[in-house]
Amino acid sequence: MDIFAERLQERAKQLGISNAEAARRIGLDERRYAHYASGRREPDLATLVKIAVALGTSPNWLLGVSLASATDPQFAALMDRFSNAATGMSKQEIEMCIIQAEAVVAAKNR
Repeated sequence: MDIFAERLQERAKQLGISNAEAARRIGLDERRYAHYASGRREPDLATLVKIAVALGTSPNWLLGVSLASATDPQFAALMDRFSNAATGMSKQEIEMCIIQAEAVVAAKNR
């Protein structure tokens, strides 16, 4: 199974939704979505963006493209997890996380 299909299944699990619910949220026919989730087909660019927006993630994450350092896959995976978790947070909650992260860095640099 390719990374896109794995990520679709992972994101649905993170959101606690079924394939049918994911398809409904995206506005796709269940059968079409099932082809994507099983790895039998891949969406075009417009559909990929639509899927990412509906599932609260990014096309890069769905495709397994990491913006973090490719030399440390564990770090990249952690950054991806953090980014996906942040999509479910309010602006205030994200700001609190940033403040906490800045405090950790400041304490480390003392």
